[in-house]
Amino acid sequence: MAVDADRDALWPLVREFATSFVPRRADFDAVLPRLLARQDDTLVLVAESADGAVVGYLLASTHLTFLANGPVAWVEEVMVDAAHRHRGIGRLLMREAEHWAAERGAAYVSLASRRAGAFYTALGYDESAVFFERAV
Repeated sequence: MAVDADRDALWPLVREFATSFVPRRADFDAVLPRLLARQDDTLVLVAESADGAVVGYLLASTHLTFLANGPVAWVEEVMVDAAHRHRGIGRLLMREAEHWAAERGAAYVSLASRRAGAFYTALGYDESAVFFERAV
């Protein structure tokens, strides 16, 4: 689980993750404690190397639905530092998110990805919908 002390180590990964938006540090600093406080429906994980450096993170949440007769989980962001990829870190982050979602009674875990489809397919995820978004 992430803690507020991970803030400075998370920031470069958040900047690298973003492609559609430009993250602003002040907004990140304001949002992180709010996400960490939402322990019932929000998960913020960090992955650390053997020396304790943060090398990845995952942000997920659950929400209620009609279609699944209850909660589902949505993985919003998964990022692993480029120098630490292909070592199973992303897989471990996703597995932890799946366990977290199951503990909350989620019917399924879903996500959108433009860059890592092969990774999620290798984890057993099925492509099931087209993702649409519109800035507001």
